[in-house]
Amino acid sequence: MAMYESEHTKFMREWMEKNPQERVEQKQGRALWWDKPQVVEERQRLKEASVPVKPYYYDVNH
Repeated sequence: MAMYESEHTKFMREWMEKNPQERVEQKQGRALWWDKPQVVEERQRLKEASVPVKPYYYDVNH
């Protein structure tokens, strides 16, 4: 049974095969924007400092 593959997926697969240098740039971009080191103490401090949000922001009676 054949699995569905979108046109975009096919295009990206072919493009990455033709441009293997893009894998390196892709990893660098991910490291720049997403793969950040996490500091447990900092996350805990931010969590403790957060203020609960009202269920309906514009309701002046609550």
